[in-house]
Parts: sequence; structure tokens; C-alpha cells
Amino acid sequence: MLPAKLVIGVLTEESGLLRHVASALVDRFGPVDMVSPWMPFSSTSYYKAEMGEPLFRRVFSFARPVGQDALAEIKGLTNALEDDFSIHARRRVNIDPGLLLNARFLLATAKDHAHRVCIGKGIYADLTLVYRAGAFRPLPWTFPDYTEPLMIDFLTDVRRRYDALLHHTFKE
Repeated sequence: MLPAKLVIGVLTEESGLLRHVASALVDRFGPVDMVSPWMPFSSTSYYKAEMGEPLFRRVFSFARPVGQDALAEIKGLTNALEDDFSIHARRRVNIDPGLLLNARFLLATAKDHAHRVCIGKGIYADLTLVYRAGAFRPLPWTFPDYTEPLMIDFLTDVRRRYDALLHHTFKE
């Protein structure tokens, strides 16, 4: 089984907090090789009461590949980080880990739904994007912010880096 590219999105209202969150992520998952621009998050008001507004997302790609079977454990670690940065049981960040492979992008979630598969420890894998006909394509259930061109472009760049790594590592 090929390793996957670890990609973690961080959603927050507090841009200054990101430096501390990024440092904690690097401590746990190793160096970052790509960082997205700030992306506005306005597709849902789901987090508004807890985290405030306006919310923004920044996405990190990590240099070290991870096993595809590590997603549930990684989500557990990022959930613990959310708790670490919380104040009075109020999250200040939402941290969404995912795995990128040449054919797909998966996100981890603790919320069950018909299209999600339990991968252990109360965590589900959400098939968020598929790579077809030369591009990442959303599915009917894809979170709206993952259908935005800025997000698709960033993940496509991450895929190029991942593909180059695979060709370098597994060249014949």
C-alpha cells in the first residue's frame, strides 16, 4: 500500500493563533512542505456560535508521507490539539486532517453519515474529492469550501509534489 500525503486544514477566526497551531502540528507530524494562502470560510454558519466570525482556513501539506491506515490516529491527535487551544470548552481552531493520494483526497471526521466509512476510534473517512480526467472533482457531498478553485488549485499542487515524490522513491 502506497503512503499518503498528509494535508491538514486549520480553521480559525484568530490569525495570530495559527503560528502556535502550526508549531504544534510540526512537532507531531514533521516539517511542512507547502502552505496555502488564507481562504475565507463562509459556506456555512456551523462554527459561528462557537468560534466567531469571520473564519478563515489555511492548509498545510507535510513533507513526510504517512500510512493510509494512520488517519484515525492522526484525527485523534488533532482533536486533542483542538482541546489544547480551547478556552472554557470553546474551540478556537478546527483542525481537519486528510490524506491525499493520486486518485483521491479523504478527510477525517467524527461525524457519521451514509457516505462515510468508519476507520476506527470513532473516526470516519470522508471521500471528499476524486481525481478524474486530469483534475480533482467534487462529489455530491463534498464540503463546499473544498469545491472552491483556490482549494482545488492548492490540492492539485500538493498532488504534483506527491506524484514527484512517488516517482523519485519508486522509480524502476
